[in-house]
Amino acid sequence: MVKNTNYYMLMEKQIEEYSTFKEKKKLLLHCCCAPCSSHCLEVLHQYFEITAYFYNPNITDYDEYIKRYHELSRFVKNVYTDKTVATFLEEHDSKSFLDMAEGMEHLPERGARCYECYKLRLDKSARYAKENGFDVFTTTLSISPHKNAAWLNEIGEELSDKYGITYLYSDFKKKNGYKRSIELSEQYGLYRQNFCGCEFSRR
Repeated sequence: MVKNTNYYMLMEKQIEEYSTFKEKKKLLLHCCCAPCSSHCLEVLHQYFEITAYFYNPNITDYDEYIKRYHELSRFVKNVYTDKTVATFLEEHDSKSFLDMAEGMEHLPERGARCYECYKLRLDKSARYAKENGFDVFTTTLSISPHKNAAWLNEIGEELSDKYGITYLYSDFKKKNGYKRSIELSEQYGLYRQNFCGCEFSRR
């Protein structure tokens, strides 16, 4: 991918193409939490049949994992009463993250450990999407100003080739997306955690 690519514009072009189809494409949206998902779903729900897929093994605390999922589920049920959005809770699997992070515990945030964490979550999402008949997959992670959108889209491209399923490019923080997610969080009283999820960022 060319440096300084406008991923939001690429997403808009893909959506424009999909909107010409009579039936909505099935999209698996990897979701990290309700606040980040709120604006992403707002952007995407009119164009896709969406499953909000919760898989975040970086959240090693089980109670926190379930709390974030329940908040996502509550938001979806309250807002998408037409049932155009479903949710799916993946098994809590912190061992996969801790095994992946071994030897990288002391690396700074936004470094190599985070890259591998993105890859771990997106790989599982792409495999699930392929195995369960989805047409497209993407992630909410790019809405955060703390996440590297270029890395996320690079990984998405690689996994698209690996599993033979379309990746929807994204940089949801564009066009005041992150600001909008904060507004929606306040509007719906969403729980906004103060750390990414892993015990290293919590420190």
